[in-house]
Amino acid sequence: MGFWIFLLLMDLLIPLTMIGFGKLFLTKAPSNINAAFGYRTTMSMKNKDTWEFAHKYCGKLWLKCGLVLLTISVIPFLFVLNKEEDVIGTVGGIVCAVQLVFLIGSIFPTEAALKKTFDKDGIRR
Repeated sequence: MGFWIFLLLMDLLIPLTMIGFGKLFLTKAPSNINAAFGYRTTMSMKNKDTWEFAHKYCGKLWLKCGLVLLTISVIPFLFVLNKEEDVIGTVGGIVCAVQLVFLIGSIFPTEAALKKTFDKDGIRR
C-alpha cells in the first residue's frame, strides 16, 4: 500500500505543477525575458509582447490540462489498489508518460497561436 500511495503522489506532481504554473503564467509572466525561467522558445522571446502572449496562452492551456489530468490520473490507480508492485509501477509509468505528452505537447498549440498572432519578427498582425 505504501508504494501505491508514493506513486500516486508522484504522478500527481505533473498536473499540480501545470496548475500552479498555469495560474502563475496566466496572471503574470516573468518580468524579464530570460533563458532560465518561463515559456522559452525563439518566438516567445522575440519581444515583451510575444513573451506575455505566450505565457498567457500557455498558462490557460496548462491550467485546463492540469485540472483534467489531475482528475484522470487518479482513476487508473483505483484499478491497481492492492495489486503487486510491478503492476502499480507499470500503471504509474504509463500515467506519467501520458502526462508528459500533454505537458510537452502544449508547445505546439502555443507556438501555432504565436505564429497566428505575430509575424516572424514578433510584430502583431
